[in-house]
Amino acid sequence: MPQRHSKNNNDLAFFTYDEKRKLGYGTQKERLGKDSIKPFDACCLCLKPFIDPMSCQKGHVFCKECILECLLAQKKDIQRKLAAHAAQQKQEKEEEEERLMLEKARELDAFDQQNHGALPQYNDKNHSRDKNGFHGANSVKATSFEEEALRTMKAFWLPSATPEAPPKVDAPSTSTICPEGKEKLKLKTLFPIHFTEDESEKKKSDLDKTYICPSCKVTLTNTLSLVALSSCGHVFCKKCADRFVAIDKVCLVCDKPCKERNLITLAKGGTGFAGHGDHLEATDFKHLGSGSGLGLVRPAAKT
Repeated sequence: MPQRHSKNNNDLAFFTYDEKRKLGYGTQKERLGKDSIKPFDACCLCLKPFIDPMSCQKGHVFCKECILECLLAQKKDIQRKLAAHAAQQKQEKEEEEERLMLEKARELDAFDQQNHGALPQYNDKNHSRDKNGFHGANSVKATSFEEEALRTMKAFWLPSATPEAPPKVDAPSTSTICPEGKEKLKLKTLFPIHFTEDESEKKKSDLDKTYICPSCKVTLTNTLSLVALSSCGHVFCKKCADRFVAIDKVCLVCDKPCKERNLITLAKGGTGFAGHGDHLEATDFKHLGSGSGLGLVRPAAKT
């Protein structure tokens, strides 16, 4: 009678792709939906509707309180790293001075013995050592001790058996970075932005706000590309910004003059569609998967 291969599909000598996927370890990928993508009117740090929004030169929008706390925390961390690096440099300098002092004392001692004709003093340690570096009977005893230590030594991969190397603190960068784009960010490069609220719609709460373009009055959504003016902070849709603001070099709300470099394209919100340019795949590497079965191992019964 033929065997049922569907019941014996895991008896191969190697792991198949399906078995690796079921075990849940290695590189795991997941398709993200719309709920996992930040909307355009949310802060990049707290992921909530922004309050007093501020933007960097790359178009990332933050709450004023969130970005100030982030920059302050980065500065404190930089000061801590600088203090640790300075302490390490001081310790290395002291160790180098001590090494040079010992080396100089050793040279003076050798020079003094050579000039005064001092004979070398033989002790038990030097007497048992010949010119080839053989220790005599002590080497056999030491070898037996080493073999015994190797037999009783713990596993070398355990933290208790690994050698302790002094921590090396590299010189940290003194520049704060944008938490979203990872480029250099200073407080003076941030500028406040102002969205035009739609007063015609009734809101249930202050968080349910609808924003419109002050020029064409179109409702701003995640599908539209938005442009902010760093000179005054007003936000327009990209179509109006390219058609009017970029040509007239003046803000359509406050009539404040602007230049081409003042047009900052804001980060777009997510729609959940791959054609919109969203990164909809999350990747994570797991050394031990949830389906490895180790959680089901029961302890041995006591007899």
